[in-house]
Amino acid sequence: MTLNFARPAPVACVGTIHEVELNGTKITAAAAGVAILAGTGWFYSRADGSEGPAFRTAAIERGNVRSTVSATGTLGAVQTIQVGTQVSGQVAAIYVDYNDRVRRGQLLARIDPRLQDQAVEDARAQLERAEATMAQADSDHARGRKLFDANAITASELSTLESNLAVEKAGVKSARIALDRARQNLAYTDIHAPIAGVIVERNVDVGQTVAASFAAPQLFLIANDLADMRILVSVDESDIGAIRPGQPVQFTVQAYPGDVFTGSVQQVRLQSKTQDNVVSYTAVVAVKNRTGKLLPGMTATVHFLTGHAENVLVVPNAALRVRPTPAMLARATPDERPGSAIVWTLDDRGNPAPVRVHTGLSDGRNTEIEGANLREGTKVVIGVMESGDAASEPSSSKNPFQAPRGGGSDRGG
Repeated sequence: MTLNFARPAPVACVGTIHEVELNGTKITAAAAGVAILAGTGWFYSRADGSEGPAFRTAAIERGNVRSTVSATGTLGAVQTIQVGTQVSGQVAAIYVDYNDRVRRGQLLARIDPRLQDQAVEDARAQLERAEATMAQADSDHARGRKLFDANAITASELSTLESNLAVEKAGVKSARIALDRARQNLAYTDIHAPIAGVIVERNVDVGQTVAASFAAPQLFLIANDLADMRILVSVDESDIGAIRPGQPVQFTVQAYPGDVFTGSVQQVRLQSKTQDNVVSYTAVVAVKNRTGKLLPGMTATVHFLTGHAENVLVVPNAALRVRPTPAMLARATPDERPGSAIVWTLDDRGNPAPVRVHTGLSDGRNTEIEGANLREGTKVVIGVMESGDAASEPSSSKNPFQAPRGGGSDRGG
């Protein structure tokens, strides 16, 4: 006996972006989108006897499955440089502002140079004084040498003159170093761009006093060319094993919800991070920003493509989560082998028959399967409705025939 019911309303599905190609037609479901189950439709079929349970079924389809891992990250420039000051003083002029593009070596700002000018003049005077003192010591030493040769002074007195000359020479050297330092500090009053890029932060105004210290104050933040950017993605430790350099990536940002951007994994960092007992790793995703839409600091929802199976048999995930009735349980034995699961087909009399399958990739809604006597169009049970009851939805409780995690079944996005 067969009962035909109207096609159920679509069921909302929360998950990552998935693409499944069925019979040559590509179907895309976004997060919180409409679930599209494999097959041409759902219908109920009742087993022999009017008192038997009714089964909600769907057809096995042939298509493509994309398995993804989803995570969030933050967009940023490939390189950012903090520009500070190495001298203290009052800001006399600022020549750039937010979003200005700058060249390497371009003048960004100037610290009032008057104090540094005075320091240079003082150092120059100290050098001149030291040179004059050294000249006098050199003259005294030369005269003492002649007197010593004439036995007019003792060796001890000559040694004292030689020591005085050495001290004055060292004083001249020290004064020259001080002058060089003062000149360098004067040069530091002009603040130049260390790289070519874009000013993304300006933390100083004209007239503001800045003080150089062990940690130089940050005046500007420069990001290198934003045509090339990166995303630092926090990936859960349970998913990091599926992430590898070179892997293709798709991502979206809240500013442009209708746009899907692409990139590739550049690096998986070995250093873990632990927050609230949750361990994660950082994956670095390289991104081309040719349109200029992407900005530093944007939050990106990232989908890593971890697997792709083409032209394979697929079933709705609900077919692998069916809660069997006691009568159904009596017809099958559990199998805990990795990647092993059971789907239920209906025989000619409408009775459920277990079929052992090996599961492959899953996109979160549909799963790749392999099994004997399975072919495209075969009806599989995705729900059971006891007589007089509403159709049961797939349960999240433990199914003794569901594939164990790991093995041949990849994690869906």
